[in-house]
Amino acid sequence: MPFHSLKDVSSGLQAGTFSSEEISADYLRQIEASNPELNAFITVTADAALIDARSADASRAAGTAGPLTGVPMAHKDIFCTSDVRTSCGSRMLDNFAPPYNATVVSKLAAAGMVSLGKTNMDEFAMGSSNETSFYGPVRNPWNTDCIPGGSSGGSAAAVAAGMIPAATGTDTGGSIRQPAALCGISGLKPTYGRVSRLGMVAFASSLDQGGPMARSAEDCALMLTAMAGFDPLDSTSTQRPDEDFTRNLEQPLQGLRVGVPGEYMNADLEPELASAMQQALTEYEKLGATLVDISLPHTELSVPAYYVIAPAEASTNLSRFDGVRYGHRCENPTDLHDLYTRSRDEGFGAEVKRRILVGTYALSAGYYDAYYRKAQQLRRLIQQDFIGAFEHVDVIIGPTTPHPAWKLGAKSDDPVAMYLEDLFTLSVNLAGLPGMSIPAGFSDGLPVGLQLIGNYFDEARLLNVAHRYQQVTDWHLRTPTSTGGEQ
Repeated sequence: MPFHSLKDVSSGLQAGTFSSEEISADYLRQIEASNPELNAFITVTADAALIDARSADASRAAGTAGPLTGVPMAHKDIFCTSDVRTSCGSRMLDNFAPPYNATVVSKLAAAGMVSLGKTNMDEFAMGSSNETSFYGPVRNPWNTDCIPGGSSGGSAAAVAAGMIPAATGTDTGGSIRQPAALCGISGLKPTYGRVSRLGMVAFASSLDQGGPMARSAEDCALMLTAMAGFDPLDSTSTQRPDEDFTRNLEQPLQGLRVGVPGEYMNADLEPELASAMQQALTEYEKLGATLVDISLPHTELSVPAYYVIAPAEASTNLSRFDGVRYGHRCENPTDLHDLYTRSRDEGFGAEVKRRILVGTYALSAGYYDAYYRKAQQLRRLIQQDFIGAFEHVDVIIGPTTPHPAWKLGAKSDDPVAMYLEDLFTLSVNLAGLPGMSIPAGFSDGLPVGLQLIGNYFDEARLLNVAHRYQQVTDWHLRTPTSTGGEQ
C-alpha cells in the first residue's frame, strides 16, 4: 500500500477495507524492498509490530479504537524505545536499549499507532544531509545520488518512498522541515514546549522539539493531536489545554494576512525554487489571503548565533557519554583517562566532535562573554523581529531551503556551506516558534518546500493554512518512482 496517506490508512481501517495486521505486513514488505537502496531504517521491529497490529485489530473489533488505532508509523532513532535499540545514529549508542519509552512514543502507542522500527538520522541530530550517521547515509528517493536532508532524513525518505505513512522527527535547527522539503513531504516543528522532550535524547536542550512528518498537513494534524500535551516529567513542557488540531483545517483563508520576508525571498534562490515560491503566494491570494511585505532584519545572524548556542549545549549534553555509565567503551583501557578519551574518540563521529569542541570553546573561561553571551543577545534580537512581525501578520511564508537536495558528498568538506543550507529554518528554533514545510513544486526535478511560520502555539492555524493550499495543489500527492524523478 505504498504512497497512501495516514488519513487514507485510517479511513481504510475504519471501513474494514483491510486490517492493521494486513496493512502493517504490506508496509514491512515495502521496507524490506526499499531499505537496502535508501538506508532509511536502522532497526526494523517486524515481530513486535505485527503483535501490536493484532492488538489494534482486537481493539477495533471491541469498538474501542480511535482514528490512529492500527496505523503503521516509525520513530526517528533519537526517541527512547523500551528494549529496542536507540542509537541516535552513533556508534556511541550502537548497543543502547533504553529501559523506558519516550513520552512521544508512549503517547502514540496509547493512540494505537503501530511502530515498524527506528529511522536513520544524522549522528545525535547534528547534520543537514543525513551523511553523518554511523550506519551510513540515507539516500533521497527522488534521486538516490542525492541527500534527503537532515537530521530526520530517514523519516523523510521513508515517508516519501512509501515505506511508512508517517514518522516522528525532531527539529533543533530545521531537522524536520529541511528533509521534509527536500523529500517532498509535509513536516511540522511545533512551538518549543508543545511536545514533551522526555526520552528524546538531547542535542541542544533550549532548541530541540519533536514533531510529525507525513504526506499532508491533515496527516500531521492527526499525529500532533496525539503527540502534544503537557508532561509533568519534562520541565520544558508547557501546561496548555489539549487541542484537536484537525478542528480548523477547513476554515477559509479570507482575510488571512501573510507576511513575506524580503530577507527570504530576495536571497540567492534557485530560479525554479523562486518561481515556485511566487506561484505559492499567488495561490494564497486566490484563497483570499492578503500578502504583506515584512522584514526580519536579523535573519543573517541566525547562522552564527545558532552555531554557537547549539554546540555549547551539545558539549554539555554529550559529556555524559563517557564509556562508563552506558555507551561505547574502548577495549583494554590503561587507566581512567584512557577509558574516557578513547571511548569518546571511537564513539563519536567527526561532525559531533567538531561541535563538541566548538561548544566547549565558546563556554570556556575568557570566551563565554565574547561568544555564548553574545549569541544569546543575537537570539533575543531574532525573536523580537518575529514578535514585531506578528503584530501585523498572521503567518509568515517563504522557502524552507535556499536550494533543492544536493549530491551526496558535495558539501561534506565544507561545513560552513552545509550550515548555510539551514538559513531559513534556524531562526524559528532560536525564537521557539512553530514552523512547517509543505511541498510546493520542483527545481531541477527535485522537490522544494514552502515554509510556514506561525505565532506561538498557533499550530492549528499553520495546519489550516497548509491544508487549504494542499486542497488546491497536488504537490503533496506527487511520488518518486523507484529510479527517481516525479510521478
